[in-house]
Amino acid sequence: MSTKIHSTAEVSLSAQLDDGVVVGPYSVIHKNVHIKKNTVIDSHVCIGSSLTDVVIGKDNHIFSSSMIGLPPQDLSYKGEKTKLSIGDNNIIRSFATLDAGTIKDKGLTKIGSGNLIMAYVHIAHDCCIGDYSVLSNLVQLAGHVNIDDKVVVGGGTLIAQKVRLGSLSYVTGDSSVNKDIPPFSIATGRWASVRAVNKIGLQRANIEQKEILELHSVFRSMLSDKNTQEEWLNKLEAQKNVSDKIKILIKFVKSSSLGLAR
Repeated sequence: MSTKIHSTAEVSLSAQLDDGVVVGPYSVIHKNVHIKKNTVIDSHVCIGSSLTDVVIGKDNHIFSSSMIGLPPQDLSYKGEKTKLSIGDNNIIRSFATLDAGTIKDKGLTKIGSGNLIMAYVHIAHDCCIGDYSVLSNLVQLAGHVNIDDKVVVGGGTLIAQKVRLGSLSYVTGDSSVNKDIPPFSIATGRWASVRAVNKIGLQRANIEQKEILELHSVFRSMLSDKNTQEEWLNKLEAQKNVSDKIKILIKFVKSSSLGLAR
């Protein structure tokens, strides 16, 4: 299957487009861009710049008027060469903006595979998004945000710098997040705090009911316990024969630099 580039599109001779790539009307693709097979670029999309490298995997669909891999919106950025990497099978809807990284971090903004990034989402410099997550309309990510796999973020949510969202967590719409959201939880509010275990998300992920009930008990203890986070964590670690999901939760809490949104 051959590459199809609309006659009004501007594609750098240095850009690499694999077989089956489609580029729509008036889209601009700069040098140092590699788009892998069967990815569809709709009209009026801008990808890359003279300062950034962009790699986009296969079978993605990028909708009209998105801005992909532009330089970071950071006052300390002085034109250094940085990168945006996007995996496979993502849907990126209209007017989304995904910025390249900065040398303050790894110089890389990274998007995994199978994600749905809805209209007007902003993913700032040095963010790292895992696989199979949903960022709803108008979600705004500041720099250095990390989102693990299978996370859902409701529309209009604001996420501060360096926040991490654990796997299979759910943040409700119109929330503001400035602390880490543990895996398997539901968080909401301004500022967001954990309210419950993400029962529906866990069921959809085919997690056994026994593990869901165990997680429910752990989160109930966390939310009702008047002890400090460290004391609560010590109690949890002292338990015997905990499930793999509880081990994931413990590891997340111990690695949190911002503290939990509890």
